[in-house]
Amino acid sequence: MTSTSIPSDQAETRAQPRSSRFALAVSMLGFFVITLDALIVNVALASIGSQLGGGTAGQQWIVDGYTLMFASLLLFAGNLSDRIGAKRAFTLGLLLFVVASAACALAPALRVLIAARFVQGAAASLMLPPAMALIREAFPDAIQRSRAIGVWALGGAVAAAAGPALGGLLTTIDWRLVFLINVPVGVVAVVLLAKVPASPVRPATFDWIGQIAALVGVGALIFGLIEGGVLGFGAPQVLLSLAGAVLAIAVFLIAQARGRNPMMPLDLFRSSGLRIALSVGFSFMVGWYGMVFVISLFLQQHLGLPPLLAGLAFLPASVLIALSNVAAGRMAAHRGPRFPAVLGQLLMVAGLVGMLLAAPMGSLLAVTILLVPIGVGGALAMPPVTAHVLDSVPAQRSGTASAVFNTFRQLGGAVGVAVFGALLVGPAGFVRGMQTSLLIAALLLLATAVASVFIRRIH
Repeated sequence: MTSTSIPSDQAETRAQPRSSRFALAVSMLGFFVITLDALIVNVALASIGSQLGGGTAGQQWIVDGYTLMFASLLLFAGNLSDRIGAKRAFTLGLLLFVVASAACALAPALRVLIAARFVQGAAASLMLPPAMALIREAFPDAIQRSRAIGVWALGGAVAAAAGPALGGLLTTIDWRLVFLINVPVGVVAVVLLAKVPASPVRPATFDWIGQIAALVGVGALIFGLIEGGVLGFGAPQVLLSLAGAVLAIAVFLIAQARGRNPMMPLDLFRSSGLRIALSVGFSFMVGWYGMVFVISLFLQQHLGLPPLLAGLAFLPASVLIALSNVAAGRMAAHRGPRFPAVLGQLLMVAGLVGMLLAAPMGSLLAVTILLVPIGVGGALAMPPVTAHVLDSVPAQRSGTASAVFNTFRQLGGAVGVAVFGALLVGPAGFVRGMQTSLLIAALLLLATAVASVFIRRIH
């Protein structure tokens, strides 16, 4: 009796149930709209400001209102995902996200838009940890999961790269379309969710003290950074806000150390791989989100370019980012996460330094070219680092670990926009503030690139 051998790749494909593909598709769509909404609005800021007012501080709050709530509630969302099940938590966040997106599109005033962005950020936080947990449930094998993470990250990479270009196109018609675009994508995701099996649950109580302290701490920090750029960091309300942030963060850490059901169990940080991944996630978001915010304002408010042309500057990078994201998953599967993580961050550093040096030229061509290594570098680095987070913890803690990781990521984005925005309106002027911002981002990424050398492959 003879036996027929099956190639390993085909065997892996056949072994995967059909529901795994639906879980991956839903997670990727969720990551797509979450990332898209954080970036697509950047190119629309000038048009929103001309219609609704608010100045640079108002523009910062449109961006950071979203990322502030995103970062503040991610730990809560990670616990919620573990306790009520990833599928149920994702569905709740998705429905709220669609409603908030419609509210943003219909906002009659800046304060209403900012409020809707806060709700949108809260909804996004409810979606991201369960999206990663769904992948962990659907792909228990580490190698298959690494490849799945590469595909999942493609949704975020495409959104991150195409967001500015798509935002420029939609803003040319009407800036409200940058929010309405989420509605049909959300409907498709809801339909696909019906094909995903129910997730396991782990009943437990919530860490309310930790959650309130985290919300107050992050909110006060971002408020102090944004308003410090407008009022000066010596202003009483700014000092009070920053002091409140320090106090709230201290309360949060004490609650995590002594509480029975902490949102962020401190023993997670015993893993050196997880600590490195958290630092990389933070630095990447400072570099990418902060850079997109700065470059969008540079092209439109400093160079006077229309939204469509400003958005198209990101287009060449968009195509290469999509390809690099897929390549990152394969590269990590064959060579481990360290190589693409280090290479990607060094490419980002090179692009940011080049952008710093080219800033005084005011050249659209230079910006377009230098966006390529920044975008490609991020696309190479983040998928393996994200997969490494899930590989570093037990399956039952995947929701909490992904929430901690993405909290650090979103904090990086929020802090980057707040600090860079303050530098842009500082006494040194726009270009010098832009150069300082890019230098900060490059130094952070250089430091985490060195740290990433110590990432170990986990089988």
